[in-house]
Amino acid sequence: MFRVSREIDFCYGHRLMNYDGKCRYLHGHNGRAVIVIESDQLDERGMVMDFSDIKQVISTWVDDHLDHRMLLRKDDPMVPILEKAGEPLYLLDMNPTAENIARLIYEVAAEHQFPVVETRLWETPRCYATYRPGRHNGKRKSI
Repeated sequence: MFRVSREIDFCYGHRLMNYDGKCRYLHGHNGRAVIVIESDQLDERGMVMDFSDIKQVISTWVDDHLDHRMLLRKDDPMVPILEKAGEPLYLLDMNPTAENIARLIYEVAAEHQFPVVETRLWETPRCYATYRPGRHNGKRKSI
């Protein structure tokens, strides 16, 4: 099995709804997305995928949709205020957590037929979330 990864740095703002911590307030991150692609065979060039193909498609999508935007849940009361102010937004059906942003980037890569196996979103230099579909039973452990 062969595996390649591509990192994409971007800046975004967000806040979390139904959350009691500091992240309930508008704030920003210098995020890093990591797209992991895997294949059991190499193409005629000897590659899983050309890094520049990942850059061209996924980096362009991130630049056009997430970079320097406020990522908010669609029903966030700040949406109409920021729209009226002309702020660039990207609206999600769910809370814009690191987990959901990682899943969003995974879905974009999958829609472009990339053999993506997981994506990571580094929200800070020490905190990241990973999305890899199909490896859980849907239950959470209690703390």
